[in-house]
Amino acid sequence: MAQSQTPARGDETNVLAHLDTTAMSGLYWYLALLACIGGFLFGYDTAVIGSVLDFIPYKLSDFWTGYLVAGASLGAAVGALAVTESPRWLIQQGRYADTSEALGKLGVDVTEEDVRRTADKIEKAEEEQARDRKRLWTPGVKRALAVVCVFFVFQQITGINVPFYYGPQLLGDLFKNPGDTAVHAAMAGLIAAAILGAVNVVATYFGFRWIDKFGRRPLALAGYIGMAIFMLVAAAGVAWLTGTPKVVVVMVGFSIFIASFAMGVGGTGWLLQGEVFPTAVRGRAAATGAGVNWIANFALIEAFPAMQHAIGLPWVMVVLSMLSLLAIGFIAKFLPETKGLSVEEVVQVFEEEAAESHLQPGAARPA
Repeated sequence: MAQSQTPARGDETNVLAHLDTTAMSGLYWYLALLACIGGFLFGYDTAVIGSVLDFIPYKLSDFWTGYLVAGASLGAAVGALAVTESPRWLIQQGRYADTSEALGKLGVDVTEEDVRRTADKIEKAEEEQARDRKRLWTPGVKRALAVVCVFFVFQQITGINVPFYYGPQLLGDLFKNPGDTAVHAAMAGLIAAAILGAVNVVATYFGFRWIDKFGRRPLALAGYIGMAIFMLVAAAGVAWLTGTPKVVVVMVGFSIFIASFAMGVGGTGWLLQGEVFPTAVRGRAAATGAGVNWIANFALIEAFPAMQHAIGLPWVMVVLSMLSLLAIGFIAKFLPETKGLSVEEVVQVFEEEAAESHLQPGAARPA
């Protein structure tokens, strides 16, 4: 596809402004295709990594097993914190020739001198924006960021991705019959994991239908209560049952655990991330939250094999249930309800809570 070249004329315009008006070139379609393929491969890795662990032809330590499964999450965390060599980033680094070349690939024909003039404009504008952003990072906004980040940590360390990443291996071992080959066990685990994935999709639909009806806080509390209870149910099945009763109890426990997460916890964190920050700092705050989310996911998935070998799967599940109880306490104390509030109203709620938290015992509360 031919590129549509748009000239920029000296001081008359900001060269980056042309990116919004230039016709889409072949590079845009190429980048969109890469993004789609990357998303597909990430999801594919999540879905199948657990089913191949039994077929690795060499022995891996607990650490390297965890890293093999969780490594993509670590990369996602870096990617969330690092949004690439875009024209704006190149300008900020003083790489004007590279900026001109990058804009040319995107269909904007500019000289290095045009880029330099734009850099001067951006520098002045960003000095003013930096002062504004500094004023916007108020105690309330910082409190909101802390609440979102801790929510994301609990979202991951309570174990939602254990059934997805390790499910085929764990469930294959639990459900296989005497005399089954490794292939039969892997197939049984894969089918069980597929059922859990379907439960997750259906429950997520209901979560987004109900979140504005019941509110973020009640739905999150209910979600963690369900997770705490039914992780214990699944743990009891693993520890004390055998045969068909074991299969039924473990699958019911895991299914309702996942449904509780999907309806009350999964979407809630990402929704909070988008509605509790002022627009001017939302990008940076959201990137921080996403990075924390992926790091927490990596930490649990990396640690899971060692935890399983150290204390056994049932006790690991008990620990995850206890973490859900801690999440309930955190939400009850620190997460305000934001349903039906504008961004400005949400920010004000966090400002008031931040002010209250700094009051000394016995001090008068503000009117």
